[in-house]
Amino acid sequence: MRAAADWPHAAAFDLDGTLVDTAPDLGAAANAMLSQMGGTPLEEHRLRGLIGGGITPLVTRALAMGLDLAPDTAQLASALALFMRNYGEHLFERSRVYPGVLETLGKLAAAGVPMCCVTNKLSQFALPVLEAAGLDRMLRFTVCADTPADRKPSPNLLFQACARLGVEPAGLLYVGDSDADVLAARAAGCRVVAVGYGYGERNSLVRASPERIVGDFREILENHHDA
Repeated sequence: MRAAADWPHAAAFDLDGTLVDTAPDLGAAANAMLSQMGGTPLEEHRLRGLIGGGITPLVTRALAMGLDLAPDTAQLASALALFMRNYGEHLFERSRVYPGVLETLGKLAAAGVPMCCVTNKLSQFALPVLEAAGLDRMLRFTVCADTPADRKPSPNLLFQACARLGVEPAGLLYVGDSDADVLAARAAGCRVVAVGYGYGERNSLVRASPERIVGDFREILENHHDA
């Protein structure tokens, strides 16, 4: 990679669809929930399209597609409890770290770039996923959207990350896979690069206007300052 002086002062990364392909286990939990509620399991490609924005939107969308149901408060609470139990029991069975992630984080760590994870995932799931993936040892901490108001595209999580890293927002590079990631970074005043292989819808990602969209995680090391 380029000299550390060429890089932002710190880097933060989204989790689902950016560092780890968690869709297989999220999808399995959603399908188990639908089966338990008498619904129809969904194909994997449809499940991937439901991911983004946190668990409540995922479950709500799954209920609409698999049960043709717009849930009331009690139904949604029941579905969320089923989903969270199913997912908590099978967090990292088919999920996989994306190619180039371990290599790239290792290079950044060697260059002295402090790193963290900023995710809409609940901490009860995010922390064990990162540990199982072997990524937690390279990240200083993880900031999670345990409070709905902090969920991206709100910039709140990124402001928290900057404060804990001791950098101004302009000194942080954020890498994510969705328009919510890009919008959160823009609102916070951070640099932002998007990965094109994740769960974000391509046209929405383009409209959000990240500095770059890369096809491989390793590309975040290349020419970032010329974006």
